Amino acid sequence: MKTVRTASPLPRSLPEAQGVPSTAISAFLNAMEQQQLGLHSFMLLRHGTVAAEGWWSPYRPELPHSLFSLSKSFTSTAVGLAAAEGLFSLQDKVVGFFPEDAPAEISPKLALMDISHLLMMGSGHTEDTASHMLGSEDGNWARAFLELPVLKTPGTHFLYNTGATYMLSAILQKVSGLTLLEYLEPRLFAPLGISNPTWESCPRGINAGGFGLSVTTEDIAKFGQLYLQQGMWNGRQLLSREWIASATSRQIDNHDGSTDAGTSDWSQGYGYLFWRCRHGAYRADGAFGQFCIVMPEQDAVLAITSGSSDMQSIMNGVWEHLLPAMKTEPGDTGSGSAAAAELTALLDHLSIPPERPHSASALESVVDGNAYRLEENPLQLGSFAVSFDDSKAVLTLQAMSGEQTVTLGRGEWAESSAQILNHATNLIMASFTWTTEDKLKLTLLFVETPFCLSMEATFGESSVVLKQQFNVSMSAKDLEAVTVGHLA
Repeated sequence: MKTVRTASPLPRSLPEAQGVPSTAISAFLNAMEQQQLGLHSFMLLRHGTVAAEGWWSPYRPELPHSLFSLSKSFTSTAVGLAAAEGLFSLQDKVVGFFPEDAPAEISPKLALMDISHLLMMGSGHTEDTASHMLGSEDGNWARAFLELPVLKTPGTHFLYNTGATYMLSAILQKVSGLTLLEYLEPRLFAPLGISNPTWESCPRGINAGGFGLSVTTEDIAKFGQLYLQQGMWNGRQLLSREWIASATSRQIDNHDGSTDAGTSDWSQGYGYLFWRCRHGAYRADGAFGQFCIVMPEQDAVLAITSGSSDMQSIMNGVWEHLLPAMKTEPGDTGSGSAAAAELTALLDHLSIPPERPHSASALESVVDGNAYRLEENPLQLGSFAVSFDDSKAVLTLQAMSGEQTVTLGRGEWAESSAQILNHATNLIMASFTWTTEDKLKLTLLFVETPFCLSMEATFGESSVVLKQQFNVSMSAKDLEAVTVGHLA
C-alpha cells in the first residue's frame, strides 16, 4: 500500500483566541516547576489548535520521546482498524491464533480468553505476565504468555498486564503479515503526518505492543485530537466512531477498593487500553509521566512527556489549573495583555539547567585520562575514565556494547550519542562540574527517554568511588548504586 502523508503541523494561536486564559497556563507551569515534577514537554490543544506548547531545554520539539505504556493506546487503535477490516473479531479466542505455542492441556479459563479480554486488561491473570515473557530463554513471548496459569474468569478481573498487549501485536502480525508499525503506517501515521515512528520488538521481530513506541510531543497531540474528533481527520474517517466510543468508555471496573477512589485517576474504569479519568476525561499514559489526556467537554487535548515518579500530581495540576479555566469561547487574542507576555516569557525560558560550574579542581590534571577498573555494578560498566579541556570533558566507559564516549560541557549541555542503556544508542545531553575539590559530578540526560543519570565520582589516591543515580526507575533498587574503581 502506498504511503501518503497528508497532514501538516497543527495550527497555532494565542491561548485567549481559543478561550484559554494565559494565566491558567502559567499557573499550571509554575505548579509543575514548584513541585519539581520533571516535565520535558507539553502541548495544549483547544478546538483543534495549539494554544500553548513548551519544551524544557535541552529537550526539543523535533526529538521523539519514549512513550512506555502510552504505546498501548496505539495498539488499541490498530486492533480497532483490523477488526473493521475483518481480520478478526473481538470475540475470537486467543489460543486459536497460536496452535503451535499453546500448552498441551488448555485450561477452561485460558480457552475462554478472547481479544476483548486482552484489550480491557481482563485476561484472567493475577500477575503481570511481562516479566515472565521477557525472561523466556527461547524468546518466544507468546508461548511464555500462554503457559502461565489463568486463575480468574476472563473479563471479570482487572489486572494491568503489559504481556496481554503484546499478544494483540502478535495476533495482528499473524493475521496481517505486517508488524504493528508497518500496519499502522498507511492507516494512522501517514494520514496524521507522524514521521519516523519507531517501535521496539521482541526477539522474534514482533513489536512489543505494550511499550516501545517513540514519537514526538506533537504526534501524541495529533493522536489525541483524532480521538477527540471521533476518528475524523482532514475529511477522512480514519477510525470508526463506534470504536472510539468502545475504546474510551468503561469496559471493566479497575477500582481496587482503596478509600481514595474519588481523588485517584487510576480507579475510574478502564476501556480498551485507555484509562478513564475524573471530570469526564480519558487518557493514554505511560510510565514516568507520558500523557495524552483528552477532555471532550472542554474540546481539548493535552500531550505531556516527562521523567516523573508522581503522575497523579501532574494530572492534579491539569484538573486544578487548566480544566476549569477552559469555559470561555474564543474571543479577544489577548496579545497585548501582561498575562500573555508573562506566559510567553515563561515558555521561552523553560529549561533544565546544568549544574552551576564551580572552579576547576586541582585534581583535574591528576585524574585526567586515568582509567579505573570498576567492580560489579548494575550498569555492567567495566571501566571509567574522564579527560578534560577548557570547555568540556570526555567520559569513556567500557560498557556492555563496547567502549562508549560521552562529551560533557563544563556547566553547559553538550550533545553526543552512546550505548549505555539496554544496548540502545541514545542521544545524550551531558554536563559536568566539580562540586568539591575531590568530587566530580557528571549529569547525562537521555533526551529521547524519561531518564537522567547522575554520576558522582569521588577520587582517592588510586581509586574512585562512583555513585550512580537515576531520576526514575521501574524498581526502587535500581535508582541508586555505589561502585568502587581502581586504577588500571
